[in-house]
Amino acid sequence: MTRRVLVVRLDGTGDVLLAGPAVRAVAAAPDTEVSLLCGPAGEAAGRLLPGVRHVLGWASPWVVAPAPPVTRAGVDDVVAMLAGHAFDEAVVLTSFHQSPLPTALVLRLAGVPRITGASVDHAGTLLDVRLRPGAGPGDDLPEDLPEPERALAIAAAAGYLLPFDDDGRLAVHPPPPVTALLGPVADEPYVVLHPGATVAARQWPVEHHRAAAALLERDGIPVVVTGSRDERALTATVAGGRSVDLGGRTDLAHLAGVLAGASAVVAGNTGAAHLAAAVGTPVVSLFSPVVPALKWRPYKVAQVLLGDQDAPCRDTRARDCPVPGHPCLRGVPPEEVVAALRRLTAARPEPGPELVQKGLP
Repeated sequence: MTRRVLVVRLDGTGDVLLAGPAVRAVAAAPDTEVSLLCGPAGEAAGRLLPGVRHVLGWASPWVVAPAPPVTRAGVDDVVAMLAGHAFDEAVVLTSFHQSPLPTALVLRLAGVPRITGASVDHAGTLLDVRLRPGAGPGDDLPEDLPEPERALAIAAAAGYLLPFDDDGRLAVHPPPPVTALLGPVADEPYVVLHPGATVAARQWPVEHHRAAAALLERDGIPVVVTGSRDERALTATVAGGRSVDLGGRTDLAHLAGVLAGASAVVAGNTGAAHLAAAVGTPVVSLFSPVVPALKWRPYKVAQVLLGDQDAPCRDTRARDCPVPGHPCLRGVPPEEVVAALRRLTAARPEPGPELVQKGLP
């Protein structure tokens, strides 16, 4: 009999992609069918993950921003939806600052008989398998783990391990052809600039992006600028009439194809960086330290990480930069990004992180 397991990651694109190795661990179990429950912004990423049979979306009031109101009708709807799938088990994946307990309560109301999660708080009967995050006596989940490894640890506590032939890297299904989108640069060694981010605190200034594109084009390196439909004005500004502007012209699957064909990608700590890692393309990561790089930097892919990781905004999880002038990223000049690109594209190195912090050797 097929066992129906629900993997929960109530977030958007980047976090769902980072959950991919844990999803594969669950899906590798014999006679197991995996469904993924994620936030609306993560559904497209969920459909790209190997091992996922069904993707369910839910705007959870304790994860999605801006948060929708909590209503009896809304809770009843999601409980009924989950109950209709008759899941045998749920594995709730969370970051260090999230609690699985509200989600576990909803899952219990939906009749899920076995639930695993990581909680610093007493879980009572909400969790059948509980990991205790921290570094103290009795704690069994270290907090200094990259997000994919934290998710794998939660899956392992539920009894799900990656097969020996799975290297644990991020992965997506093979992307569709993108030659028509790329036009004349399809057969050239192009670089992708992805200037947007879901929150302003993680964006490198638009004028820096535009200057970097101009420097690359001047040196004969084709540039492709990517972004969502809402970012078309931003991508047009960066492209400056010289570069290929794909703003609003790719869904997530086609964006994966564009990134897969690139020599390297420049992106902030946002979903595009994780998508690049999932297709094995080196990343120049303009990483704002509002969240820890240890946890959310591009995973197991060749990279250069730029930005002052000791800036005053460190670990604030701020959506808008709390420091005047946005110095952690504004202080990274376009020339430094171009130099990092040259290092990455000179010889596609074996995947492995290289950390370059502004102001340090």
